[in-house]
Amino acid sequence: MAHSAAVISTDELARRLGAPAVRVFDCTTYLKPRTDGQPGYISESGRANYDKGHIPGAAFLDLAADLSDTSSRLRYTLPPLDTLAKAFAAKGIGHGVHVVLYSHATPTWATRIWWMLRAVGFDDASILDGGLDKWKAENRPLETRETMHAPATLSLRARPDVFVDKNDMKAAIGLPEVLSLNALSHDQHKGTGGVTYGRAGRISGSSCVPAASLFGADKTLKPIADLRAAFEDVGAAQDKDRRILVYCGGGIAASLDAFVLTAMLGHRNVAVYDNSMQEWSTDPSLPMEQG
Repeated sequence: MAHSAAVISTDELARRLGAPAVRVFDCTTYLKPRTDGQPGYISESGRANYDKGHIPGAAFLDLAADLSDTSSRLRYTLPPLDTLAKAFAAKGIGHGVHVVLYSHATPTWATRIWWMLRAVGFDDASILDGGLDKWKAENRPLETRETMHAPATLSLRARPDVFVDKNDMKAAIGLPEVLSLNALSHDQHKGTGGVTYGRAGRISGSSCVPAASLFGADKTLKPIADLRAAFEDVGAAQDKDRRILVYCGGGIAASLDAFVLTAMLGHRNVAVYDNSMQEWSTDPSLPMEQG
């Protein structure tokens, strides 16, 4: 596995299950292609799958319903950070506990929650390498009983700079000191295939490191040398302080790129474009490229 304090193996989690200071959370959401001819995906909570079987003692975090700005016309929009800190505290995330996050089918839902915790200043969190897929493949125990934690105390230590908006992305175009990265597929980046969110293509001047290229078939992160090479290929190499802005369709896949850059490769100036292409590609005033 890739080594980092922010990544925990299934073996280590199995040893730590039941410890009073450990909080495990299933963060799964599912995206399903639309069948009505409209761009984008249909979002579906992972709660039903959680109810069928989850890691013992794991509670469920519903990104769309409980941790997003439901007044926004866009999906998964980050709420105000003080509101977010209170929402996390209500779920039992607070000072003195270690949080383990996992998801099913892709690690990006877990890394999105990890990045949101980073935004409110909570750093004692790890991603389960391989998520529920690896846990089940190893025939480890599951349970169907719901876990809910008592509310905790979480003081806001805001890092507002770890998320950016469309104005920040637009201002970065053409600046050599800023690297903009697309975490969608190469076909989506080129505008030649895959799901679109409006106009096809990419934010002008951006490069591409697909989130799906950072983990293997077993959902575990690739070896650290492979992760480093993926970002060196687009110019994110020696300068750990270079500003890197990552986007995708809705700020989910981008969080995996951001997680790897920050937690695995030691970059110190990384941000996620929260609303990403669901916002950018539907605004004709914002520049895009294809090819």
